[in-house]
Amino acid sequence: MQTAANILVGLVAALHAYILVLEMFLWERGPGRGLSGFDADMARRTRALAANQGLYNGFLAAGLIWGLIAADPTGHRVQIFFLGCVTVAGVYGGLTANRRILLAQALPGALALAAVLAAA
Repeated sequence: MQTAANILVGLVAALHAYILVLEMFLWERGPGRGLSGFDADMARRTRALAANQGLYNGFLAAGLIWGLIAADPTGHRVQIFFLGCVTVAGVYGGLTANRRILLAQALPGALALAAVLAAA
């Protein structure tokens, strides 16, 4: 079960690293605009906001990677904390910004969190 939990945590970390790239570097290009649904003008006007969001996603990814490489009990606790952050952020984003965020962020975070807790 620990291996499955680690794989899920790694996938959630990779997802947030990918979101960092989309929001910080590709926001005004096809992949970033596909994520937001914005036209070129709106993407240009919101690029600073998107870059800020991307930075936060990078912090989530970094925390999850830290949790994977740190020795227990620290690594386990860090994983729980950051997966909780991912899940809460996903629920909030899904309720306030776009319902897709519930499936794209909150669900993977919650599944990984459940696996980490079950592996303990």
